[in-house]
Amino acid sequence: MTNNKPHIIGIAGGSGSGKTFFLNCFLHHFKQDEVTLVSQDDYYIPAGEMTQEENKLYNFDLPSTIDDVQFLIDIKKIISGEVVYKKEYNFNNPIAVNKILEIKPAPIIIVEGLFILHFKEIASLLDHTIFIEADEEISLQRRIQRDGFERGYPEEDVLYKWYNHVLPAYKEYLLPYKESCNRIIINNSNDPDDIIRVTDDISGELKKIYLAETL
Repeated sequence: MTNNKPHIIGIAGGSGSGKTFFLNCFLHHFKQDEVTLVSQDDYYIPAGEMTQEENKLYNFDLPSTIDDVQFLIDIKKIISGEVVYKKEYNFNNPIAVNKILEIKPAPIIIVEGLFILHFKEIASLLDHTIFIEADEEISLQRRIQRDGFERGYPEEDVLYKWYNHVLPAYKEYLLPYKESCNRIIINNSNDPDDIIRVTDDISGELKKIYLAETL
């Protein structure tokens, strides 16, 4: 290589696709100084204090809820070798403790989120894109379990958001970019070994290509 520009991997997937588990498995294959993660979830524009009903009606699944300008600025800073400090977003969970994230530069930068392919300037920075999807019913059941366990949302609220916010956003802002991605991973299995095998294969390939070039 003639320069030390890191390789940017974009990972996109709808709610309930298993993207978080995929990411955790994927990151596990790298040393800490080999890879860094920048998550769209930490760039939500704060919605302020809301009642349960207001939270149910508020649509988090729109590009306008994301501070895409700061998201882009921070990605570019990391690419240029700067460390970024970012407050973790807690999805209006009053009992959550906000951590300060230290996002360090690395040879491989993973950018993940629902709208990363929709935000044109961010999409233009991605060297390799991975699209993760699952059947709708499987995704919905995963969403119900996650939102009930992690965020304390009643199932009625989860279903309201799913049909009125989540699905329309997925179809408008993510699905149109599916076929342009370098890889499409179908994640209908709830057997973790299936995803572990996939991430093992992909990380091995990327190490050979990307990390070898930085030596």
